[in-house]
Amino acid sequence: MPEVAANLRPLWAMCVLCTISGSIEARVRLRGQGPGRLLHRVDPNFVSVTIDSSLAEDPLFMRMLSSPKVRVLAKALSPAFVRFGGTRQDFMEFQPQGKSRGPKSQPKPLSGWWEEHLLALWRKQKQRLTEEDASRKYRQVKFTESTLDELYTFANVSGLDLIFGLNALLRNDDNSWNSSNAQALLRYCEERRYRLSWELGNEPNSFEKKAGFHVNGDQLGRDFTRLREIMSQSPWHRSARLYGPDVGQPRGRTVDLLDGFLHSGADAIDACTWHHYYVNGRDTSLDDFLDPKVLDSLVAKTKRVIKEVRTVSPGKPVWLGETSSAYGGGAVGLSDTFAAGFMWLDKLGVAAKEGVSVVMRQVLIGTGVYHLLDDHLDPLPDFWLTLLYKRVVGCGVLRPAGFLARAGRGRVRLYLHCAKAPRYTEGAVTLIALNLNEIPVSVSIPRWLARSGDVDAFVLQSDQPGRDGLLSSRVTLNGVPLKLSGLSLPELEGRPLVASERVDLPAFSLAFFVFADARQTACVT
Repeated sequence: MPEVAANLRPLWAMCVLCTISGSIEARVRLRGQGPGRLLHRVDPNFVSVTIDSSLAEDPLFMRMLSSPKVRVLAKALSPAFVRFGGTRQDFMEFQPQGKSRGPKSQPKPLSGWWEEHLLALWRKQKQRLTEEDASRKYRQVKFTESTLDELYTFANVSGLDLIFGLNALLRNDDNSWNSSNAQALLRYCEERRYRLSWELGNEPNSFEKKAGFHVNGDQLGRDFTRLREIMSQSPWHRSARLYGPDVGQPRGRTVDLLDGFLHSGADAIDACTWHHYYVNGRDTSLDDFLDPKVLDSLVAKTKRVIKEVRTVSPGKPVWLGETSSAYGGGAVGLSDTFAAGFMWLDKLGVAAKEGVSVVMRQVLIGTGVYHLLDDHLDPLPDFWLTLLYKRVVGCGVLRPAGFLARAGRGRVRLYLHCAKAPRYTEGAVTLIALNLNEIPVSVSIPRWLARSGDVDAFVLQSDQPGRDGLLSSRVTLNGVPLKLSGLSLPELEGRPLVASERVDLPAFSLAFFVFADARQTACVT
């Protein structure tokens, strides 16, 4: 007896569940004529990354960005933004050492022995930083030109666009932002001919909690306007981008802060940024990572932010400027495992569907346990998921993904995008699918896709079976383990499937199905 999925009221589609020989069949029936139309186009840098500003607490740890392994892995994710920021950016001050008139020097790549020694020191540093986060007592940090040199060189050789977060807690007596330190930093970048973008402050809604004073939205907007004026006075920085205000989730006073900021500062920014985490990393569980209600919570919050921005500043892009699974540095034993992929891939699907232009993953490298690279700088499951997404998913979001396609009480989740060009020809389509069930799922394909010819299947699973396997830090693609070979990434090849009216999802799997011959007119530029 079919069970109709709850809370699905789209005009054009319906998801139905049927139990067939111990598996589930998730059917998507299109009611409209033809394959649909383009809903949104996201930024080419839609999936981007962050580097936690905690690295700058000691210039020694900035050297990790010179690791050949880190550079190879970061370059594989380009094109992308790389944001350098976080809680500690608001406790950092630029302290020039007079390098600005000297010759440029490129930081040298780390040697193998030195890299291992540095990583051992970093593991101890992470523990100290975790304790500091718990106490909310942050040290003031002075950083020099070498921090900018390391960052810019890393971004440049990796093909990433650098965004640097400035300290917003430097205040004048009237509570306005003191821009003198930022101006010194901008002068250095101009002298070095460094092209980068800027942010000002991290989660201003928490300034009172972490620094003991309050900045309202109107004042924050005027601070950004002041920074934009400073940038416009320099021929070098006049065309640089400025993003903000990097507020937390839309609740309570945070909404008022965002509203006040937009009214006084929206014209100063190129995109409005906000942060999102699903759960508290200190008291969450595996069930939370697989709970459709937890995943669904992102939809309303995203709509709320976009509505606020569109009301005050129509057309202004909205970015998730920092996001991951769990706040508080992530959830130990969860945020760095295969289980985290369900939150991550669903977040990318929801963000694109709702009209978010860029999503910045916390963190490529830094504190916490939600990083993409482990303590030995080897890729974790979410790195491989991110890389595969960037290889096969294009910028076009299709109308059939115009709602969160859910079946089985939300445990089967589907999104439809244009495929990535030039890997695939124009008109190709990628179906993104998540199966949160402990049993396999069969997804019915609309006829216009089923007739499109052969299909490339990319199915990610844990290297271990069953629910316990979700806690593994290793992943397979179509049954083959993914890992680095020296500094070489494996070929991420799809498994050819003969076109049919269904595709199969194994239990607890994340998948991309590319219909190379779909000839979707909405995907032809």
